Amino acid sequence: MLILLDAGHGGIINGEYQTAGKRSPIWDDGSQLFEGEFNRWIVNSLAERLSLRSMPYVLICPEQRDITLATRVKRANKYASQNCIYLSIHSNAGGGSGFEVFTSEGTTESDRIANFFAEEFMNEFPDSPLRADLRDGDYDKDKNFYVVRHTKMPALLTENFFMDNEFECRNILLTPWGRTKIVDFHERAIVRYIQSIENS
Repeated sequence: MLILLDAGHGGIINGEYQTAGKRSPIWDDGSQLFEGEFNRWIVNSLAERLSLRSMPYVLICPEQRDITLATRVKRANKYASQNCIYLSIHSNAGGGSGFEVFTSEGTTESDRIANFFAEEFMNEFPDSPLRADLRDGDYDKDKNFYVVRHTKMPALLTENFFMDNEFECRNILLTPWGRTKIVDFHERAIVRYIQSIENS
């Protein structure tokens, strides 16, 4: 199983954040989250975990500049003939708290994979809300995000806490402790999914 890891938005080049918006407020202690930096931290740490497990992966956007959605999809779809999944990492905004996992509309294999991510989030953060849509019997939310709609393999997009929620931003998203826990549950979800295939 090949894991395609995509860090949403751009990173930081020579001290300049590459994506307009996509950042937290500046908190009273002067701290601020730049989402693209957070996304890359999670993706790169997850890649290291997969390497230690000898599990193959591809970094869809290894560069720091912001890559267009069409280019991200094109890069991912080069691997469509292989047994693979696509995972896009983000932090949320717009008011709220907790975790969401998105797939394309309809019932697909992506929905089953998303359940592993939701369950492992609840195991890792039992006191934080899982923002789920249970109307179709699973935890994912269906949405026509470009990268999950146009990729040709099972695809998910995770929204990890809210960068405009001061408690979540300062205590989870900006801390090594919180980031490591986010990597932990993503890793476990991937491993559980692959094991479920091998045992089926």
